[in-house]
Amino acid sequence: MTIDENIITEPTILTDDEKMSIIEAVLFAAGYPVGYAKLAAVTASSPSEIKKLVNERAEYYNSPDSLPRGIMLLCFSDSCQLCTKSELGGYIRDALGIKRGGNLSASSLEVLAIVAYNEPVTRSFIDTVRGVDSSYAVNSLTEKHLIEPCGRLDVPGRPMIYRTTEDFLRVFGMSSLGDLPVVEGHPDVEKDDGTIPMEGMVFTETTDYSDEESTPVSDAGGDNTES
Repeated sequence: MTIDENIITEPTILTDDEKMSIIEAVLFAAGYPVGYAKLAAVTASSPSEIKKLVNERAEYYNSPDSLPRGIMLLCFSDSCQLCTKSELGGYIRDALGIKRGGNLSASSLEVLAIVAYNEPVTRSFIDTVRGVDSSYAVNSLTEKHLIEPCGRLDVPGRPMIYRTTEDFLRVFGMSSLGDLPVVEGHPDVEKDDGTIPMEGMVFTETTDYSDEESTPVSDAGGDNTES
């Protein structure tokens, strides 16, 4: 018995529901953000189609009016992820015997909030807002990949500027900075692109993060502890 080589196998055409089932399974198994390009490759779709589909389903998936779920679907600029809801963390730790740890100190949370609501910002800006040196907190948040250097301010000394990362969004269960709680007194800005621009700030993108500006650190006013 021979196989007719002229027979052409028609590609399988998946419905949106079938694609979403595959995406959900991949995200559940991965446990970390998966790019739309990767998901498109396994569902015979384009990245833009998958991004549109995931964002549409996320609205239903995360809606309080839908079936109550213990997980949520986060959508980022070029990837998406399934994660547990933060309010259920205690139950998860109890069930799996996970000890609480790795929490951010109050000073780190202050710095993180300043960056998130005003990015991109310099370390000097953070110090001015807080009234103390924030070198330790900035370095700690950078090591945790919650903030990152993204260029230098175009002023004498060219100080480094920082912004939040995709890990920050993922850890705090947000898809963009537009999901940040509204702070009374903070200037209204457009956040459709997930950024909060600083008016009048001119900066240059760079990958050279050496020779960071040196700021005298006061032992009395410094911030060098992490709880």
